[in-house]
Amino acid sequence: MKIFGLIGFPLAHSFSQKYFSEKFIKEKIRDVVYQNFEIKHIDDLPALLDSYPDLNGLNVTIPYKEDVRKYIDNLDHSAEKVGAVNVIKILPDGSKIGFNSDYYGFRTSLETWISNSISKLKALVLGTGGAAKAVRIVLDDCNIPYSTVSRNIAKADYDYYELTENTDIIQDHRLIINTTPLGMYPNVNEAPHLPYELLNADFYLYDLIYNPETTLFLNKGREAGARIKNGLEMLELQAEKSWDIWNE
Repeated sequence: MKIFGLIGFPLAHSFSQKYFSEKFIKEKIRDVVYQNFEIKHIDDLPALLDSYPDLNGLNVTIPYKEDVRKYIDNLDHSAEKVGAVNVIKILPDGSKIGFNSDYYGFRTSLETWISNSISKLKALVLGTGGAAKAVRIVLDDCNIPYSTVSRNIAKADYDYYELTENTDIIQDHRLIINTTPLGMYPNVNEAPHLPYELLNADFYLYDLIYNPETTLFLNKGREAGARIKNGLEMLELQAEKSWDIWNE
C-alpha cells in the first residue's frame, strides 16, 4: 500500500484528501491512500515519517511551505526558484526531494483566465508568505509588474492603510491577487482591507482561497463589477502536477 498525504495546520479546510480519494476511485488506482497529517509544528515531521515508512510523497500547505525546507535533502529547480516547497517526493532510500507545483498551477490558471489582456496589467499581491512567492515568480516570468501589500510595511511595498489613503495605488493595479488566508473557512467574514468602492469592470480579482467558493474579498469585488476567480482550478492543476512528480 502506497501512502501519500498532506501536512499543515490546521487542515479542516483541506482540498487534497477529497480530491485524491475521488481521483483514485475514478481512475481505478488501487493500493494507494491519501491522508491528512495535521502537525502542530514542522519539527514533528521526522516523527511522522518514522511512523509511516510507506509514505511515498507529501503535499505541504500553510504554514510550512518555507520551514519544511530544512528537512529536505534536495530541492528541485522549481522549489529553489520560488523559495518554498509544497510537494515532497520520498525516494526508496528515504531521501526527500522538494518541489513547487503552485507555480505551475497558478501560471496555467492565470494565463487561461486573462490571456488577452495579461500583458497590459499591473498587479497587487496581497500577502508575503510562501504562496505569495510562487505568485511573484509567475508575475515576473509573465512580465507583469507588481507591488506587494502586507500589514507589516517592512516586508512589502505598501501596507493596507496606504491603499485607502492613496487611491492612485489601486487604480494603477488592476490585477489584485489575495495570497493571505483572510476569508478562508471558517473565517468567512474576513477580507483584506481594501477600498473596494474604487473597483470596476476593468479589475481582475484572484483569490488563492477556494473554500468558500466565493470569499468576501471576491464578493466585494464582484459587487463593484470586477471579474473574479477563486483558487480551485489552481489547486486542481497543482494536485495533478504533484501526482506526476510522485510517479515520474
